[in-house]
Formats: sequence, structure tokens, C-alpha cells
Amino acid sequence: MTEIDLLELVLSDEIARRDQHSLQLRLETAGFDDHRTLEDFDWDVSVTFDRDRVRDLFGLGFIERCEDVAFLGPVGVGKTLLASALGHAACRSGRTVCFIRADVMLRQLHQSRADHSTDRMIRSYLAPDLLVVDDFGLRALDRQQSNDVYEILRERHRHASTIITSNRDIQEWLALFDDPVLAQSALDRFSHNAHHVVMDGPSYRPRQRPGGDRSTTEPRPPRRRRRPRA
Repeated sequence: MTEIDLLELVLSDEIARRDQHSLQLRLETAGFDDHRTLEDFDWDVSVTFDRDRVRDLFGLGFIERCEDVAFLGPVGVGKTLLASALGHAACRSGRTVCFIRADVMLRQLHQSRADHSTDRMIRSYLAPDLLVVDDFGLRALDRQQSNDVYEILRERHRHASTIITSNRDIQEWLALFDDPVLAQSALDRFSHNAHHVVMDGPSYRPRQRPGGDRSTTEPRPPRRRRRPRA
């Protein structure tokens, strides 16, 4: 090996090490509850959704175009897993990501008013290339929460991408806001700029139960014992 070849090898190794360190830092900063990738999703599960659209989203073109994504459907169909996997893919591509549950985000914003750090907190949700808000719409929003959600969605519109997962249809979100005018303004922006992935089917979670049967067959009810004749 020549000196030039050795130098190239050392530099390549250093670049790879730095890239891996940067990826690890982005993943830690993102705040994922669990590091999930597309390979973790069970495509054989009996959940209906537009699979071609989802596969296309993993090309991450929607982030380049500053488009949004809404994963909608009942509990346990894999909305959070796919949203997390998209966030993980974005980190691997060099993008900054913030993953947070909706209730945690609203609680942090509420607490930030005690030390006057609200502007900084809101900027932390505006800065990432991709913001993933999980489980939105579980509870009604008060006036301040409505204003905060409106502000975040309005400021990110056409500037950065947002993914929202919810058990409710987007039209049902209107009733959650304290102010219907703010609701209409925020949701109109998000809905018309978002890819809607509607998922339906049985819960995905029983298949992940430790030691559980991964089949979807329902257990048979216990047989009744016949009473002995007198």
C-alpha cells in the first residue's frame, strides 16, 4: 500500500466515523420513544392502507417539497411505527427530526410559561426539517393550546414538513379547538398540504405480545362442563 492509498484509507475511515457519530447524535436529539425502521413493519398484517403511497413517502421527497403527512386510523394499526420509521429514515438522510407525543408537547409549552421560555420552546418545534406529533386529538384543547397548535402549524406550513398521527379523522379535529376560526385556518393549511394515509384493521399489538401467538385467530371460548345427572 502506497502512502497515498494509506492516507485515503485513513481519511475514509475518519469520514465514516464522523458520519456515524452525526447520525447517532441526530437520532438521540430526535427523541424517539423507540427506534423503529421500515423493516420493523409487518407487511403481512391484515391492515388496509395505501401501501404504494407509504413506500413512496420513504423516498423522502415530501420533505424536500415541504409537504406533510397524516396517519389516521384506530388504535394499534401501526401509525406510530410508520411515523417513527419515516423520522428514522429522515435522520439517516441527514435531516433534523423532532418526535414528540402531542400531550407532551402541550405540557412542555404550558410549563414554559412559568419561566418565560415559550418563544424558545416554540422555536424548537419550528426548527427541525421534520416534526412528528404522535397521538394528536386525544383530548380537547383549551384556548392557549389552540393558539399554540395554530402557531406551530401556520409557521411550519410550506417551510418544513410535519407528520401527525391520530385516532380521529382530520375533520373531527375542528371540534377539539377552542376557537373554530383558528381551527379552520390551521387545519385547512395542514390538510391540503398533507398526504393522507388512512389505516384500518385489527390491532397490531397482540401479535407483538411476549410469548403470544402471532396468528390472528381468536381463542376459542372455554367448553362448559356438563353437570352429572342426578
